[in-house]
Amino acid sequence: MSDSSTANVVSREQPIDKEDLLGTVHDRGSSALEKYGDFFVGRKDLGSILYYELLTSFLGSMPGAAGLLLRKRLYTRLFRSVGRDVVFGRNITLRHPGKISIGDGTAIDNNCHIDARGAGDEGVHIGKHTLIASTTTIVAKSGPIVIGDDVSISSHCSIASVSGIHIGNNVGIAAQCFIGGGRYHYDDKDTPIMKQGVYSRGPVYIEDGVWIGAGCQIMDGVRIGKGSIVGAGAVVQEDIPPYTVAAPFVKLVKMPR
Repeated sequence: MSDSSTANVVSREQPIDKEDLLGTVHDRGSSALEKYGDFFVGRKDLGSILYYELLTSFLGSMPGAAGLLLRKRLYTRLFRSVGRDVVFGRNITLRHPGKISIGDGTAIDNNCHIDARGAGDEGVHIGKHTLIASTTTIVAKSGPIVIGDDVSISSHCSIASVSGIHIGNNVGIAAQCFIGGGRYHYDDKDTPIMKQGVYSRGPVYIEDGVWIGAGCQIMDGVRIGKGSIVGAGAVVQEDIPPYTVAAPFVKLVKMPR
C-alpha cells in the first residue's frame, strides 16, 4: 500500500468509546433497580420499569393468537412510535425501546433482539412493511440504525452499528449475514488487543434495491450502490458501485466421468 493510500485509510478512522459493560453492571453508585432500568429499559423510574417488566415478562412468551393480539395492542407504549398492524413474535428481547420507531405493517419474528442503547437521539428506525425474521440481532452500540421500507432481513442475521448503519428501501438480506462492527488497534504488542481501543472506518450505507446473499459480511465504512447484488459468502470491505454483481471467487472443478 502506498503512503498516500495509508494516509487515506488512517484519515477515515473514527475512534469509538467502547462501553465498559462489566463496570456498568457492577457500579456501586447505583441501586440494582437503577442499573436494571438504565441497562434494559432506558429509564430509571419505578413506573417505567414495572410496565416494561409486566409486558415483556407476561406477554413476551405468550403463545398463539392471544399472545400476538395482546403484544400488538400493548407493546406500542414501550416504543418511541409504532405504526398500524405491527406484529411482534414471541421472546423478543428489547433494550431501550423508547428509542425505537417501527412503521406500518412491519413484522418482527420470534427470538429477535433489538438493542437501541447506543443509538443516540436518532435511535433505531425500522420502516414500513419490513420483515425481521427469527433470531436476528439488531444492536446499536454507538450509532443509529435506519432500516427502510419493504426490507426483508432473513433469520440469524446480526446488524451491529458502531458508527451508523443505513439500509434503504426494497433491500433483501439473506440468512446469517453480518453487517457493521468496528475494528481493534493492534500496534502495541505488549497490550492485549481488546485493551488497545476500537475505531471505525465510518457508517455502512446499503442503498435501495440491493440484494445480499446468505452468509455475507458487510464491514464498516462500506457503501453498496443501488440495485447491486452481493453473492453468498462475500466479505465486503470496499464500496460497490450501483448495479454491480459482486461475488466471491469460485473455483470450478470438473467431476470425474
